[in-house]
Amino acid sequence: MIIQIVILAMIAAFLGLRLYSVLGRRAEHEEEPVPTRFDAVDTQARPTAPQLRSAQPFRPAAIEGALPAVEAGVRDIAAADRTFDLGTFLDGAKGAYGMVLEAFWQGDRDTLKQLCDDDVYDGFDAAITAREAAGETLDNRLVRIEDAKIDMAELVGKTARVTVRFVADIAAVTRDKDGHVVAGSLDDAIETRDLWTFKRDVREADPHWLVDETDEG
Repeated sequence: MIIQIVILAMIAAFLGLRLYSVLGRRAEHEEEPVPTRFDAVDTQARPTAPQLRSAQPFRPAAIEGALPAVEAGVRDIAAADRTFDLGTFLDGAKGAYGMVLEAFWQGDRDTLKQLCDDDVYDGFDAAITAREAAGETLDNRLVRIEDAKIDMAELVGKTARVTVRFVADIAAVTRDKDGHVVAGSLDDAIETRDLWTFKRDVREADPHWLVDETDEG
């Protein structure tokens, strides 16, 4: 009986030591956990993603400081006409400004008819007719265009209309039928400010714009 008790005690002690050794190793593993796929990367060493800035809309100098309606109008036109480019348009507008002025000063009705809509052409034609009746001629020169900026832009239906504010230096001379100067001087250029509106049907394949309105600005 005693021998059996001793044997059982020895077995219990042996099992206790085995259990202790297993639990002891488990505890050591728990103190140093095995990294999983979620925590294997050291978050301290992980490179941070670059700060993404919200994209800033491109604002050409022509519409810098303009009212939001002007920028919205430009974008509406560009959306309806994929060929529309503001820089190209402004270059063309400045060219047309010089050509129309030169044609008016020279009394070139054919060129005016190609570049202006009917109402604007009629106004130029009437002024040329009155000048011719008075026997006067214009000896004007566009010295330079100082500035050209968008003042208004809109898309109404399929018609795009853009108003450009021109600041230019012009030397103006009016001569009588004998060639004598009756007004102005070629030596002194005068700063002029004009508001010209150009229009185009965006459905048309022809990329040319017509002068739709002229005002002093």
